[in-house]
Amino acid sequence: MFLRKAAAFIKKDFLTEISYKSGFLSSLIGIFFAALTFFFISKLFGQAAAPYLQEYGGEYFPFVLIGIAFSTFLSTGLGSSAAAIRQEQMLGTLEAMLITPTRASSITIYLSLWNFIFSSFHILVYLLLGRFVFGIRFSVSQPFLILLILFLSILTFSSIGIISSSFVMIFKRGDPVNWIVSTAFELLGGIYYPISILPEPLQIISHFLPITYALKALRGVLLMGYSFSQVKIEVLALFGFAVILFPLAVFFFEYALKRAKKDGSLCQY
Repeated sequence: MFLRKAAAFIKKDFLTEISYKSGFLSSLIGIFFAALTFFFISKLFGQAAAPYLQEYGGEYFPFVLIGIAFSTFLSTGLGSSAAAIRQEQMLGTLEAMLITPTRASSITIYLSLWNFIFSSFHILVYLLLGRFVFGIRFSVSQPFLILLILFLSILTFSSIGIISSSFVMIFKRGDPVNWIVSTAFELLGGIYYPISILPEPLQIISHFLPITYALKALRGVLLMGYSFSQVKIEVLALFGFAVILFPLAVFFFEYALKRAKKDGSLCQY
């Protein structure tokens, strides 16, 4: 039943996506130019950044390429649930979905599935560009470990996104969670630079952010060929975030849904 419902949502969103062929092409062009921009920035840095990147191989471009590729998961996780809920509200189809036997929290997951599949495709494009255009050698000796890191990251980020969508359901446009979290993650999560260059108080804060552990683990596996034992702390930290945040996300969403039904504002926009 779960697979049938998931496939139905994915098919719906896939048909919508392919109806905008120019949007798909522009996203690929955007990926190429984003990678090219940071490639030239890495040339500007030269070896100046090497001392800060020794644990990742010493080169800036492979480091930042994984960061910007992975940030697509971040933006998807934080924004897809809220955007999907808002879109269904505006189309007037949200209430029809919510009166079906499917749990409301499950519907939010189904609505985000295609976005994560598409984000995974974007990450693959980034890595293929890095390998075949820019000559970066990635290690793929631990495919299951990579998938585990990505799965825990998706679960964690989407949980925050569901909490964000709860605000959208109640306030229709106010979404402070997304803005605060995305800003903190981009500034302190190590997407564009290693957290070791941050002042010590900010480094301490960065260790409370799941993206810090996700990126450190993913870079270690892809760039250095690390095994599970070498990224065990990061993977366990991600698991802890997922275990805490997902039940909270379900609780907040169920509360927001009950409040919206009580106020009669479920499908207002």
